[in-house]
Amino acid sequence: MVVAKSQEEISLMAHFMRRAGFGASREEIESRCEVGYSETVEELLAPSNQIPVDIYEFIRYYPMWWKPGTMGGLGQAGWVWTMINTPAPLQEKLCVFYHNIFATGVAKVDHYDEIQDMIDMFREKGLGFYKDILLEVAKSPAMIYWLDNNENHSDSINENWGRELLELFTMGVGNYTEEDVQECSRAFTGWTLEHKLPRFHMGRWDWHFKFMEEDHDYGEKEFLGQKGNFDGEDIIDIILSKPATAYFIARHLYSFFVEDEPQVPAWSVVPPNNPGAVEFLAEALLDSDYHMETVLRKLFHSDFFKESRFTRVKNPTEVVIGTLRLVGNGNLPSPDILDWTGQIVYMGQDLMNPPSVEGWHSGIEWINSGTLMKRTNFMSEMIGDYSRPGVKKIIDRVSSVSSNPEDVVDSCLDVMGPLTITEKTRAELIEHVSQQGEFNWQSDGVTRALELLQLIVATREFQFA
Repeated sequence: MVVAKSQEEISLMAHFMRRAGFGASREEIESRCEVGYSETVEELLAPSNQIPVDIYEFIRYYPMWWKPGTMGGLGQAGWVWTMINTPAPLQEKLCVFYHNIFATGVAKVDHYDEIQDMIDMFREKGLGFYKDILLEVAKSPAMIYWLDNNENHSDSINENWGRELLELFTMGVGNYTEEDVQECSRAFTGWTLEHKLPRFHMGRWDWHFKFMEEDHDYGEKEFLGQKGNFDGEDIIDIILSKPATAYFIARHLYSFFVEDEPQVPAWSVVPPNNPGAVEFLAEALLDSDYHMETVLRKLFHSDFFKESRFTRVKNPTEVVIGTLRLVGNGNLPSPDILDWTGQIVYMGQDLMNPPSVEGWHSGIEWINSGTLMKRTNFMSEMIGDYSRPGVKKIIDRVSSVSSNPEDVVDSCLDVMGPLTITEKTRAELIEHVSQQGEFNWQSDGVTRALELLQLIVATREFQFA
């Protein structure tokens, strides 16, 4: 016998799937509720137990997307298709999380495939130790070129990588000196890349990390109060030993998974919304040696996470991927994938091409008159398409409940969330659908319900995760 789940269980599971993934259909939410919240957390924290998406299926349809350079202008389409179809959504969500921290753009790198290599690394190591991720980023040809470490020489240092390692990737402004930046940069001299060979007929050769021993500064360095003949890995170890680093990474985790925070440049002067929660995450980072799976497990089971529903504005990736996973028919790499990839760009998030080393500003800054129109038009078009299997399932569920306009409105709000809206908005929806009386599911009921769903995705409340 299947036991009906409470509204609270449904709401919590829907919340978890929005934050740890890209949302889920009501059928999936109810199925996961049968399994249990803790068990679902463990499933998403173990992506290796899932059969991965075969990117070569995408490449068979779009062979020129293999090592595309900048050709086509939408080199992130393969990643978008992966996010739509992955059975391990947290793994892809973490790729977005790290991509925004370690922002690296094709506008300068000029090779989508090099940035895709970094995304692949996030996918592989994102639930592991933060040190391993930092080391891989430091050796990433895309990052080396993006932050000019190939121009960082023992006799003439370039501070770009050293500065951003401290300012944006680990500690944050106010926790180091200009001398620390210089000494950090000295430790990474000689960490460079091998140049690509000329292009071949189907794409480009890879860049590779190269350590040039003769270009490394082996002199004594004084960094964050310690002295020694430090290299890059030593520097990373020292950085991770500092509580300020744990606090900074904790704030990134809180802002992405829990609640919109002020933008990163303000963190040195603006306290977090929930200092206790950030301290909790910082302690978890230090206690686990920055093991991200361990920290995320604690985050997902925390009260502050469970109570933070609809406190984050969906980023454009969440809008597009969440909508497509809900409505269905996104499994084949059809020509639509290029349009869907473009939609994320039009909403303000050009994946693999962030506006600066800061990444994207999030929260309410995702919304302006233009991007809001793009969001609502895209979601309205998708949710109004009755040929899509996910939409048909929503209509079938709603039509089985009632023909009363008020009940239909409440049923649509429930299956699309559960979504709580203002009484004024709810009254306006009820008034609108009541003008034509009861829903006749044998004639125009489906059309009216589709229109109602389109109105719901255009509400203010639906912009939040």
